[in-house]
Amino acid sequence: MPLNILTMSLVDRPVTQAEGLKILERDQFCCRYCGLDGKASFENALVMSVDFVVPRARKGKKDQINLVACCRPCNTIKGTKVYASFDDAKKFVLAQREELRRAWEAQRARPAAKAASD
Repeated sequence: MPLNILTMSLVDRPVTQAEGLKILERDQFCCRYCGLDGKASFENALVMSVDFVVPRARKGKKDQINLVACCRPCNTIKGTKVYASFDDAKKFVLAQREELRRAWEAQRARPAAKAASD
C-alpha cells in the first residue's frame, strides 16, 4: 500500500482500469456530482474518472460504496476534504461550479462590453 506523506499512514491503491470501468458502468458513465453524461461526446468521455467519496488521502477505502463516477472538474473541486455525506459533497461541488461559472461569465462579458463601447 502507498504511504500518504502528509498523514504518514497507509492508503488504498488507486482503482485499476477494470475496477474503474465497473464503477463507470454502474453509474452509467454520468458524473454523480454534476450529471455530465460521459456517453454524450468523446470530449465528455475523456474527462470521466472515478472518485473516492472519502478521499484516499483521508483513509477512504477502495470499495463500491466509496467510489463514484465523476468528471475531472468535479473531482478537482471536491478535493480531499471529507464531507458528512455524499449529498453534502455534491452540494459543495455544485455551489463551487456555479460560483466559477458566474466569475467566468463576468470576466468574459467585460471585453465584450468594452468592445461595444469603443
